[in-house]
Order: sequence, then C-alpha cells, then structure tokens
Amino acid sequence: MAPPRSRAPGWSADEALELLYAAHWRQLVRLAVLLVHDLGAAEEIVQDCFVAVHAKWHRLKDPEKALAYLRQAVVNRSRSHLRHLGVVRRHADRVAPLEPVAGADHAAHDHERRASVLAALRRLPRRQREVLALRYYLDLSEAEIADILQISRGAVKSHASRGAAALRVHLASELEESR
Repeated sequence: MAPPRSRAPGWSADEALELLYAAHWRQLVRLAVLLVHDLGAAEEIVQDCFVAVHAKWHRLKDPEKALAYLRQAVVNRSRSHLRHLGVVRRHADRVAPLEPVAGADHAAHDHERRASVLAALRRLPRRQREVLALRYYLDLSEAEIADILQISRGAVKSHASRGAAALRVHLASELEESR
C-alpha cells in the first residue's frame, strides 16, 4: 500500500504514516526480528524508523516510496544495532540466556524447529541473512532487495543462492545430529 502523496491536499505526514503504520508495522517488526533476533530491540528499531521518516517526510522526493525507505531504514538500523551489540559483548560480562518454556509437545516441536531455522540463519553472513529475510519473509523481488540493500540484482541472486544452500546444509546436519 502506497501512502498518499504528501503534497496532495489534506494528507499530512501524520496521516500518511498512520496508514503505513497500520498496514506494515508487524511486517517491519518481523523483518527486524529476523535480523537482530530480539523482539524488543526489533520493535524499538521499527519505531525509530517511523519517527525518522516522519521527521523527514517533507524531504522525501517520492512519498509513494516511503515503505521502501522504511524497509531500508529497518535494515540499516538493524545493522547498527548488531554492531553496537558486538561492542557491548566485547566489553561486558556475558550473561547466560534464559531457557524458553514450552507448553504442549507440538508447540515444543514447532518452537524447536523455529529455533533451529533461526540458529541456522544466524550462522549465515550478514548479507546472505538480509537477502533471505527480505526475499522469503517479505517476498520482495530481486530488484526491490537490490534497491533496499544498495547492491546489484546479480549480487542479490548470488547471496540468496549461497544463503539457501548454507541453510540446507546447517539444517540437514542438525537433523542428522538429532536422530
């Protein structure tokens, strides 16, 4: 859904972003979760992106591309968040992660499967992880991904192919280990 043009009579940044927020908030948060692996941080990243777009609304050359700008901002802020975490981890004591509590057997199995996929996704290089998240989660085209990540379409194809192959290897090895 493209936001209304900011220059059209009656449409303000508030109104346009309210529509974008209602239509795309969850999708953008899920994208950020795939990249930063933390729901709270993902929600904060997306909120910051909406605030930034709102502040720069009057400077957007094409307000119809506001969603693409938001997606790119989420990817960029996720990268910044991960860089910051790397610095923090190097200079702080490590805290043991809490074990998730699972309910029914099928819920536990689903959780384990999701955790395996996310763990395999985390092992991928950053660019492959980003391309796969944008391609298979948001179902974006190669051209859209290339535009968001500012790389060529060929690079998108290459990262997607290598990332998918690496995921298959990681998941197959985990399946073998669990047997």
